[in-house]
Amino acid sequence: MRKGEAAALQWTDIDLKEKTISINKSLDFAEASKGNKDNMFGDTKTYNSKRIITISQSLANDLHFHKKFQNQNKTALNEHYHFDLNLVLCRNDGNFMPKSSLFNSFSRILKKADLPSLPIHSLRHTHAVLQLEAGTDMKYVQERLGHGSIQITADVYSHISKKIEQDRMSKFEEHMKNVLE
Repeated sequence: MRKGEAAALQWTDIDLKEKTISINKSLDFAEASKGNKDNMFGDTKTYNSKRIITISQSLANDLHFHKKFQNQNKTALNEHYHFDLNLVLCRNDGNFMPKSSLFNSFSRILKKADLPSLPIHSLRHTHAVLQLEAGTDMKYVQERLGHGSIQITADVYSHISKKIEQDRMSKFEEHMKNVLE
């Protein structure tokens, strides 16, 4: 997901039983920081960005645990909790997480893991490359990322991984052995 799509996720967008997430809006960080709750949710980047993605069982389990944690906060804070937003990724009081907090927490995680500083959007790229390295076809990755065309996905990701290049060459060599025999 793009950062705005992730920040806009509400629990009604997630089906833990079916293991799906409906991506149908984006958080406008500028409007949200002004306290303008009526305009804080906007459209996704493009028409094709609206999509339903499947998630792994382990992520569904993590989200279930996170929901329980949030429910404890809701009980403890009662009327001080922002029930109306129903956000998945939020502050402890249920309010939206500012863009700076999102970036700073990601930076702290990388620093703790002794990893170089990276933009948070790199998680989206990493996910796409790992999908491709696992053998997922380009069309699936295009739809998962919400790209308008397969060409966009191919232009950005097809040449990015040495593993993919090596796998393709190995498949080509194997094919040529069969052709020549």
